[in-house]
Amino acid sequence: MCELLAMSANVPTDIVFSFTGLAQRGGVTGPHVDGWGITFYEGKGSRTFKDARPSSESHIAELIQSYPIKSEVVVSHIRQANRGCVSLENTHPFTRELWGRYWTYAHNGQLSDYQEKFVVSKFQPVGDTDSELAFCWLLEQVVKQFGEQEPDNIVEVYQFIAQLADEVRALGVFNMILTDGDNLMSYCSNNLCYITRKAPFGEAKLIDTDVVIDFKKETTPEDIVTVIATRPLTKNESWHILAAGDWKLFHKGELIMSESNEAKVPV
Repeated sequence: MCELLAMSANVPTDIVFSFTGLAQRGGVTGPHVDGWGITFYEGKGSRTFKDARPSSESHIAELIQSYPIKSEVVVSHIRQANRGCVSLENTHPFTRELWGRYWTYAHNGQLSDYQEKFVVSKFQPVGDTDSELAFCWLLEQVVKQFGEQEPDNIVEVYQFIAQLADEVRALGVFNMILTDGDNLMSYCSNNLCYITRKAPFGEAKLIDTDVVIDFKKETTPEDIVTVIATRPLTKNESWHILAAGDWKLFHKGELIMSESNEAKVPV
């Protein structure tokens, strides 16, 4: 399996602290050695860094840990290959343009018997992973449902994507992060959690390496930052654990939609 990391914030924020913890799981404290990637949004633009080497050994990953790129939305992934060879084109996150926006996606899990379901024409995969093909299929279904122009209510789009994700989850494990660069969605199949940090800020300690940060010194009282991860990254904070079928939608760090198999709860 792989591991996911994402961030939604109401002000441009760096993800150095969280990524430092995640990178250790790419070969030091975890077996995810088959590549890694990260995408940062700046307005409608984005910049992506990828490497087919383990994140714990990658010079590019060292750059990300030392260079505080400020962003309001970030998606990252470390890979343990199960479908598709170890190569740059199979490294997450994947990005496609839709409605004049860059949509970015990353997946943790493994799917089976999916080729017949994921028939695509408009959006084509570049690599040979089940993950990328599922992403192309999701976007293709969105276009079929909503057309070539972005609808007025983007939340309805994410609600539809959640229904599609339920279908994909029937094919195996499907933990997903998806963003249009403004909103950030997390969908849980079996392992996903999040934490929202806001005032009063405190100290946080990474699980995977001996790094501590005092967020009071790095933030203002108005800051709101949500971090999503496959497993908690810190040892002294309370993370919200998602159940199978749960999904959350965040905007500028705030939870704006929360749904589970049992209930749908607008926030």
